[in-house]
Formats: sequence, C-alpha cells, structure tokens
Amino acid sequence: MEKAEGKIKPTDVICQISKDGSIIPIKFQITNEDGEVQTYKIKSYRPVPKKGAYTTKDGAFVCNQTEIFECLIDSFGRSIKVRLYYEPKRDGIWYIGTA
Repeated sequence: MEKAEGKIKPTDVICQISKDGSIIPIKFQITNEDGEVQTYKIKSYRPVPKKGAYTTKDGAFVCNQTEIFECLIDSFGRSIKVRLYYEPKRDGIWYIGTA
C-alpha cells in the first residue's frame, strides 16, 4: 500500500478471524503526537466492498487483496469514523486512515 504523508499510519490491531476466514476488527492502538499510546474499541464496522485498484479518499492506493474496514469508535465522547486497511499478501501490516 502506498501511504499519503500524514493520512495513513501503521497501527496495531486486535482482531478475530472467523472459521470462514472473515476478519472482525475489535480494537486498535495508535501513538499520538505526544508519544502516548491510545487504545480504541471498535463499536461497529463494515467491510468495504472490493472494486479493483484505486486511491481511497484518504490517499491510500489499494487493490483487491487489501481488506478495508470502516469503523466507528468513541473518542472523547464523540463518534468518529476511521478506516482500517490490512494487506495480508504484501506486508501483513495494518494501517489506519480517516474515513
């Protein structure tokens, strides 16, 4: 995945893999500008349908192998939508972007 500067960042994700192979993101953590680790529980999510190679609205270049999830989290009492990207075939790393 190509990353747009400042919009797509690597992140740690805890997920569940169902017996059918589907991925369920549960929570993720990121390091803020002050170097503090923040953990967010995913309240709801939806897998984004695959549609070939394209650049997402947050600047990530994705293809059919990329798993994309739009997730709803709570941050300081506000509901925020984020996108989680997973590249199992390329580097096996999760990324986060704004939805």
